[in-house]
Amino acid sequence: MDRVIYTAMTGASHALTQQAGMANNMANATTTGFRAEMHAFRAVPVEGEGLPTRAFVVDASVMSDFTPGTLQETGRPLDIAVQGQGFIALLTPDGREAYTRNGNLAISANGLLQTNSGIPIQGENGPITVPPDTEVAIAPDGTVSAVPRFGTPNTVSVVGRIKLVNPPEHALARGDDGLFRLQPGMAEDMGTGNVTVVSGFLEGSNVDMAAEMVSMISVARQFEMQMKVISTADENDRAATKLLSLT
Repeated sequence: MDRVIYTAMTGASHALTQQAGMANNMANATTTGFRAEMHAFRAVPVEGEGLPTRAFVVDASVMSDFTPGTLQETGRPLDIAVQGQGFIALLTPDGREAYTRNGNLAISANGLLQTNSGIPIQGENGPITVPPDTEVAIAPDGTVSAVPRFGTPNTVSVVGRIKLVNPPEHALARGDDGLFRLQPGMAEDMGTGNVTVVSGFLEGSNVDMAAEMVSMISVARQFEMQMKVISTADENDRAATKLLSLT
């Protein structure tokens, strides 16, 4: 009976993990540029002497759905959305690059172009600084231009170019902060010349709430089934023990 209980127990445990991932997806259904998280499970035999007939469930991989979300017009010059595949590069506090689809940008008190959460945008030549008293315009290729509000009219100066990348999806790993980073040893072609953005738009989350709700109900039923298997196995074990004690 322990074989059945072990399999059902691991199945129920990972059903809860999958349910937590779905809950996180639904909680981020309105988060700009969010990518839905998906779990894949598989059965693995237990290795060891006397254990070849046992198997347990493992979370084989945690994947991200990279399907682009819907573009939402904001009309704000500092809002940009990646068209098609690709990411906006950021410079995290640890000095490494991270990637996001959230193009809700802002300018710090020091003139640094950054995300709305305060992470600097990575330019092709380092962080991008915007001069004071200027209007910012961002071209489709990520070029950031500054137009002075006062003084000589129609004077446009290029202050930098946002680094836009398109790394292979299998080379990316999602961090606890929601940003994507290259997995160790995955220094591949970033496809920097093929990514474009559109100004005045933000990309919505790609979470399908209806599909997530259906999947949540399905996983809840799977958990109930696994718990029923454990309960039935326990009842059978008790009945068998009782019969053996009578004999």
